[in-house]
Amino acid sequence: MPLLQRRVHARAMTNVICMKWGTKFPPLYVNRLHSMVKRHLARPHRFVCFTDDPAGLDPGVEHFPMPSAGPADAYAVHGWRKLAMFAPALGDLTGATLFLDLDVVIVGALDPFFDYQPGEVCIIRDYRPVRIRGDRFVGNTSVFRFNAGQHPQVLEEFTRDFDAIRRRVRNEQEYVSHWFHARRSLHYWPEEWCPSFKHDCVAWGPASYFSTPQLPQGARIVVFHGLPKPEDAIAGTRGKWYRRIRPTPWIAAHWH
Repeated sequence: MPLLQRRVHARAMTNVICMKWGTKFPPLYVNRLHSMVKRHLARPHRFVCFTDDPAGLDPGVEHFPMPSAGPADAYAVHGWRKLAMFAPALGDLTGATLFLDLDVVIVGALDPFFDYQPGEVCIIRDYRPVRIRGDRFVGNTSVFRFNAGQHPQVLEEFTRDFDAIRRRVRNEQEYVSHWFHARRSLHYWPEEWCPSFKHDCVAWGPASYFSTPQLPQGARIVVFHGLPKPEDAIAGTRGKWYRRIRPTPWIAAHWH
């Protein structure tokens, strides 16, 4: 490839990234996420996993060691470690970067996630904001986009004021939301793009015993925050005593 063509290609390249640490998720989740991204993202891109153990990852998955999240490194099973994505150097990545949780299911085109509000930080508007505290702007970081390396202050401030921040907010997505909202630079994906499986796909109350979860119109990424996980939805699970999740075959049709 000629030098000029390589430079144009590099400028056009976008990044899709994920994180895997500890034993909560097996490599299967990374590999399936990679497969879904390949099917649904047409533009040139890199798929990168930041991990403490690359064993079992498919050959096409790029991987880097987990960057440090400062004091959050001690919280091995907690989402605070996502703040490492705001490290000054994120592997060798530059440019528009879409972060995806491992347990999302991609059901539609991903290119609009790079076309929407270019250059801005975009996040899901949280499904259940803490309205009692007035934090209606809080987002969900299961799917968020930023420019790699451009917001090191997010992690720097967290590292400097760790104890005070932990007393003030419950988790990393509240902190990220507060940080960007205070600077008037927090933007939200269109509501229909990232539905919650348990809030937007599963019927409420007794109807859930008789109704198979439905894929909402306009969905692109179905988010499995908390429980159930995709394999639970495929098999069906009782969940709460007042709510049942019937077997959901359309999840299996996408999650591979």
